[in-house]
Amino acid sequence: MSETLNAQDIAKKLQEQLTSLSATVDTHEVSTVDEVGDGIARVSGLKSAMAGELLEFKSSDTGETVFGLAQNLDRDEVGAVLFGAVDAIKEGDECRTTGRIMDIPVSRAMLGRVVNPLGQPIDGLGDIVATHRRPIEFKAPGVIDRTPVCEPVQTGLLAIDSMVPIGRGQRELIIGDRKTGKTAIAIDAILNQRGKGMVCIYVAIGQKASTVANIRETLAEHGALDYTIIVSATAADSAPMQYIAPMAGAAIGEFFMYNGEDGKPASETNPGGHVLVIYDDLSKQAVAYRQMSLTLHRPPGREAYPGDIFYLHSRLLERAVKMSKKNGYGSMTALPIIETQDGDVSAYIPTNVISITDGQIYLQSELFFQGQRPAVDVGISVSRVGGDAQTKAMKQVAGNLRLDLASYQELAGFTQFGSDLDEATQKQLTHGARMTELLKQPRYKPFEVGEQIVALFAGNEGFLDDLEIADVLPFRAELIEYMDNGFGSLLDKVRAKKIDDDSKAELLRVIGDFKQQFMAKHHSDVSVSEEN
Repeated sequence: MSETLNAQDIAKKLQEQLTSLSATVDTHEVSTVDEVGDGIARVSGLKSAMAGELLEFKSSDTGETVFGLAQNLDRDEVGAVLFGAVDAIKEGDECRTTGRIMDIPVSRAMLGRVVNPLGQPIDGLGDIVATHRRPIEFKAPGVIDRTPVCEPVQTGLLAIDSMVPIGRGQRELIIGDRKTGKTAIAIDAILNQRGKGMVCIYVAIGQKASTVANIRETLAEHGALDYTIIVSATAADSAPMQYIAPMAGAAIGEFFMYNGEDGKPASETNPGGHVLVIYDDLSKQAVAYRQMSLTLHRPPGREAYPGDIFYLHSRLLERAVKMSKKNGYGSMTALPIIETQDGDVSAYIPTNVISITDGQIYLQSELFFQGQRPAVDVGISVSRVGGDAQTKAMKQVAGNLRLDLASYQELAGFTQFGSDLDEATQKQLTHGARMTELLKQPRYKPFEVGEQIVALFAGNEGFLDDLEIADVLPFRAELIEYMDNGFGSLLDKVRAKKIDDDSKAELLRVIGDFKQQFMAKHHSDVSVSEEN
């Protein structure tokens, strides 16, 4: 006989069932695309869409899902930029809100890989297993969470590390006309981070795919790809992809900075990572953002750029930071690149980025074509905070270098109009010409800081003044080799601390001995050639 239930039992059982029921309701606003073109979609009916929200589009032809970013929130419609297979979306396709902002997958497995701004690999080496996700837009740390720049980022370039030093957490602009060696400086800086525990991120914006491939090959040849990630949005990619590329690079950098090597949040006991991010270049990002904004029918401002172009770059570059002890002492150093037109640094985008950054390295095309490479103009180039990060010995030997070169260039200009020079002026011109020659450096040949100090010390103490200008670079190369082979302990000493009287005396003796050997060797060569 079946069990009978009265009304009270039924009510009790229903109440128990309802109490134990766990159900979640996932709600999305769904609408259709009204208009699409040039990587922009206009959608009506999404009343609750938020600025910067990730939108999901579904292609009715292929069933493919394409993501977009809500940009314009008008009364009747939402203007969104599309990423990925934008040609798959057409009028009438479904669009829905996601309730989240745009983020990308990140992990340590990205090291050595080339990815697009969505975090997807494009180098044909297989998938990347992501361990975390980071938003592409993230609020920069406040003043309390930061600490002053105090550690150096050596580029390996004598002209920069001596006169325009860069520190961890700094934003140092590289600016100049096209084909003046801007990217070469950035690549040299990456090569010089080998063995220093620094993760490097190279963001290529609007460049040719072949150029990016060459950069990857260069990094691989010099053993730098193992600690480098390349984020590439080439000229063939849409304007929205070029627009988010720098932000994607910053998001990947923040993953390493905000987390320790174990992947857990950085703290006093779990130090954060150190990151060098190169944005090559922000001029092309600005052009992509202008194109995107004009297509979205936003009102144009100066040079047709939208009114918030300054805010775009400032919120990106403010994410470069040296974190406090409580936050793990991690850092993200930014080297943005800006291309000028005919040396005009007073144009809109260059002046914006100069005012945001902590200094600039200005490359002059005249110097470049004269063979002065890197073509750093010491008069305009400046580093506002990097001097605090220089080693004590480097500060000693580089202290008067900028003034010496400036006075030499001024004198050299005057002497074009007259030939009668007193002995002091002639001596200053001779010294300045050789110090200028000393700063020349080929690509992909960075110098270690101890080698830089020795080279500058030799120049300051007058060891180069009686050499022919053609002998300066061979003298420097052979001196560095001589020091590396027989005087490693002396190099270690000048790397670590200030040059005291004992170290100075030893350096003078060693360089003096080397110069005698150098002169004997080259003098004998000259004698043989004269006899013949």
